[in-house]
Amino acid sequence: MTETADRVTVVMITHDRRDELHRTLKHMTSISDAAPIILVDNASTDGTADMVRELFPEVRLLALSENLGGVARNRAVDLVTTPYVAFCDDDTRWQEGALTLGAVRLDAYPALATVTGRCLVAPSLVEDPITPEFRESPIVGPAWLPGPALLGIMAGLTMIRVSAFRRVGGFCEKMWLGGEEELLALDLAAAGWWMVWEEGMVIEHEPSVSRDSTRRRQLGIRNTLWTLWLRRPVRSALRRTVAVVRSAPRDRATASAVWEAMRSAGWVARERTVVPPSVERGLVLLEEPQSRSVARRYVG
Repeated sequence: MTETADRVTVVMITHDRRDELHRTLKHMTSISDAAPIILVDNASTDGTADMVRELFPEVRLLALSENLGGVARNRAVDLVTTPYVAFCDDDTRWQEGALTLGAVRLDAYPALATVTGRCLVAPSLVEDPITPEFRESPIVGPAWLPGPALLGIMAGLTMIRVSAFRRVGGFCEKMWLGGEEELLALDLAAAGWWMVWEEGMVIEHEPSVSRDSTRRRQLGIRNTLWTLWLRRPVRSALRRTVAVVRSAPRDRATASAVWEAMRSAGWVARERTVVPPSVERGLVLLEEPQSRSVARRYVG
């Protein structure tokens, strides 16, 4: 039992990626600061659950009968008893000391909700394109913040304070998957929490080849539009909607994503809560660097 085990629970989701999951679990259970793992299997049909039961009995398995996408993490966090959760995908691997460092940062700064780490892409271990965006974040944070302030996170690279996660309601169930972190981050900021990027907290990402890139693009566009409409002032929401649609490929998949978003206009109207002016000012600051970021291209 490591010291980290008393502070952190690793929450992982998977769907039909048995072999990739096996590699990730083998790594995450063997690092020196390993923590308890709750794995949510999103209704896999490839024998994933049986593999986990047989080879990783120490992992707590939630085998769902339906695919809940990224919001399946909510089900796992409901069971967590540690103060912090490290989100981990089936193709991301937290490196030695990363879990410890994340817990140290959250221990030291009670107003900090999340710590997001540096992502290296396997096998070449070059930095993920999102990394410079986080490192050079223009968001102005308090002097005590131990790194660049953020207004967005990537779940598979992030450790989060469980009390903050629960206070804002976790991931939006309707979004399912694809940029679902954006709304969560805005709700954390609106509630007064801070988020930070940590250079020394390293997570390797070996992107899965088992994914429907076109559907992921559709979901990303849809969820980005929903986040804009749910949280940005009207003028900003309209301006950014035009920018998002113009930046996406002009094809049937994009049109379908926009239509899917528009069909939920009633839900958006009921759930809309505009972020405070301080958060909106930060979002405006992010617009220009995000427009240059290759990590935010809608492809597939």
